[in-house]
Amino acid sequence: MKHYSDEELLTMFFEGENPNYAFNLIVRKYQEPVYWHIRRMVICHDDANDIVQDVFFKAWQALRSFRKESALYTWLYRIATNEALTFLKKKKKRYFLPINDVSRILEESLEADVYYDGNEMEKKIQKAILKLPDKQRVVFNLRYYDEMKYEDMAEILGTSTGALKASYHHAVKKIEKYINP
Repeated sequence: MKHYSDEELLTMFFEGENPNYAFNLIVRKYQEPVYWHIRRMVICHDDANDIVQDVFFKAWQALRSFRKESALYTWLYRIATNEALTFLKKKKKRYFLPINDVSRILEESLEADVYYDGNEMEKKIQKAILKLPDKQRVVFNLRYYDEMKYEDMAEILGTSTGALKASYHHAVKKIEKYINP
C-alpha cells in the first residue's frame, strides 16, 4: 500500500472522486497509533477498540468541516484523547468511584489482560502511569510513547508548551518515585 501524506489524503477526501476511499486510507494510516494512544489510557483492549470506532465515526462526521488549521494527526489525537477521557469519566460516574479506585480497577484490568505481553518492569511502569492524574497520564503517554513534540501536544490538549513540560516533568518524577521508592 502506498503511504500518502496527510495533505494528499485530505486532498483526496475533499477534491477526489471517492471520499470514502480517502477516509478508509486515513483510518488505515492512523488506526494503530490511535488505538495504542487510547489503550494506554483505558488499559482494556475491548474498551480501546470500542473507543477507536467512536473516534473514527466522529472523525468521519466532522471531516467535512475540518478547516486544516491543525495537522490531521493532531486533530485525530484530540478526538481520541477526548473520547478516552470521556470514557474514563463515565466509568467513574457509573460506579461512583473516587479516582484512586478507578486506578485500582485499571490495574486489575492490566493484570487480567490476556493481550498484555510486557515484562514485569513494563507492568510496573504501567501501574505507575495509572496512578497519575488523567492530564499527566495523557501528557506522559504522548511524550514518552508517541515521542510527540510539545507543540503538537499543545495543539491536541489546548494548552501551552510550558504547562505541558511542567506536567511531563511532574509525571516523570511521580513515576520514578513509584518505581524506586
